[in-house]
Amino acid sequence: QVQLVESGGGLVQPGGSLRLSCKASRSIFSIAVMAWYRQAPGQPRDLVAAVTSGGSTNYADSVKGRFTIFRNNAKNPVSLQMNSLKPEDTAVYYCNIKSRAPENDYWGQGTQVTVSS
Repeated sequence: QVQLVESGGGLVQPGGSLRLSCKASRSIFSIAVMAWYRQAPGQPRDLVAAVTSGGSTNYADSVKGRFTIFRNNAKNPVSLQMNSLKPEDTAVYYCNIKSRAPENDYWGQGTQVTVSS
């Protein structure tokens, strides 16, 4: 079983930046999609950004132009650069990797991002 561990969260002032990383306990083969989700208190878990194995990206409207998702290496397969952070970006951010052959859906435990002055 693959374990995903997010890091890079923390407290930042509005307008600041953070870079989230997702580390995998071992290489994941046949990755279909890698994504970041977030969940604020009392809210559903929503997609923030995703990148397919082919390199296509998809962003939530609320983060377009501010966040960038990156594909990296096997041990750190995906990261999220977050710029111009706003208080409404405050949430727990989760790394998600879906693989094919076999089909698996991996989730990390989440990292807290708090944007506040």
